[in-house]
Amino acid sequence: MTRAVLAILWVLHFLPRRVLSLFGHILGLLFFLLSKERRRVVTINLKLCFPNLSVRERNTLRLKHFIALGRAIADSSIAWWSKASSIRSLATIKGKKYLNEALREGPVIVLAPHFVGLEVLGIRLSLEENAQSMYSNQKDPVLNQFLISRRTRFRNIQLISRQDGIKNVVRALKARLPLFFLPDMDLGARDAVFVPFFGVIAATVDAVPRLAALTNAKVIPVTIQQFKSNKPYEIEFFPAWDNYPSNDFTADTIIMNKFIEEQVHKMPEQYYWVHKRFKTQPNDAEQVYD
Repeated sequence: MTRAVLAILWVLHFLPRRVLSLFGHILGLLFFLLSKERRRVVTINLKLCFPNLSVRERNTLRLKHFIALGRAIADSSIAWWSKASSIRSLATIKGKKYLNEALREGPVIVLAPHFVGLEVLGIRLSLEENAQSMYSNQKDPVLNQFLISRRTRFRNIQLISRQDGIKNVVRALKARLPLFFLPDMDLGARDAVFVPFFGVIAATVDAVPRLAALTNAKVIPVTIQQFKSNKPYEIEFFPAWDNYPSNDFTADTIIMNKFIEEQVHKMPEQYYWVHKRFKTQPNDAEQVYD
């Protein structure tokens, strides 16, 4: 099944951008209609994070999210198979001077929240920089191997499984190989602190401030925004955070979550709402998705 889906996506990457975006729009609508469980997860997430919106407004936002997700999957076919010039046309880069300045000074952690265009972001940036990134192994071995091969097709990006620990990550950071880190997934209670995200307690890994403190690394956030079909994505780097980390890693993690919230408010339909962000709760707390 996975091979068949990938074969269809491979064919799609030959299409003009407008046609590809239309297909992605349709793909998002089908995902919305056919995936009852993911639709339920998005409904719960939006209700928790945007309680001031009406049910109708949240339902509209939910539909827009699935469409944005479908378009991002379709556009990822360009990142996976097209030539470098096509990928550069797919996504422009803003504020890269902040990354360049930080790399000249020492180790760098690039903080990349989960927006729908993240696959495009990673491969687009691989055209510009050597880097390392931590990833979670996919349950499907075919998909897992495919993603590794696509993400490393332009450079020998150092992909480190989360199951392998952080020793190699620290060593590479100290050697000034930037770490692209995705900090906003619920990976369980281990190595996480329970801090607010949109006012809701969420298990959040505090690895960003810990690694920054251990390696004296600067933290440079980056986001990717999807626009209409006739416009490219925009990748935006932000200035390094001042006085970060502090001596309080929990407080530092709260700062990180607040930054992500600010970026989500700019493009709320493009955050990765299909993820069970609040699945892990403190002991005896009510389970969100039951």
